[in-house]
Amino acid sequence: MRVVATFALILFVGLSSFAQGEKPQFKFEKETINYGKIYLGSNGVRVFEFTNIGKSPLIITRIQTSCDCTVPKRPNEPIMPGEKGKIEVAYDTKKPGGFSKAITIYSNAKNPRKMIKIRGYVERVSAPEKKKSMLSDDN
Repeated sequence: MRVVATFALILFVGLSSFAQGEKPQFKFEKETINYGKIYLGSNGVRVFEFTNIGKSPLIITRIQTSCDCTVPKRPNEPIMPGEKGKIEVAYDTKKPGGFSKAITIYSNAKNPRKMIKIRGYVERVSAPEKKKSMLSDDN
């Protein structure tokens, strides 16, 4: 009985260590996006692009943000090895002042938790309105 249990343990450990090398991995183009100075109420959507550099499909199970002012959108389909994926992040630019927010990605990757960040400064003034041209038909 001991021989069977020992063999099963060795087999399990061997397969577990082999599977570790097969796990998917993130490789982000940028792990932090700096919005810089943006106007109050301007477009707060930015996109993080990444590649699965692992050897198996990458599945993002959930994404958590450090506040409700940041809304992420994860890919619904698995990202196959060598393929690119995108995570869209929308920041509420109706709140003036500086911001620095963390976005935590949970997945089946080699490192199951990955943190990316956004930062920037929302000006207290709104974006200037476009002046209507006398030549346009929008009169």
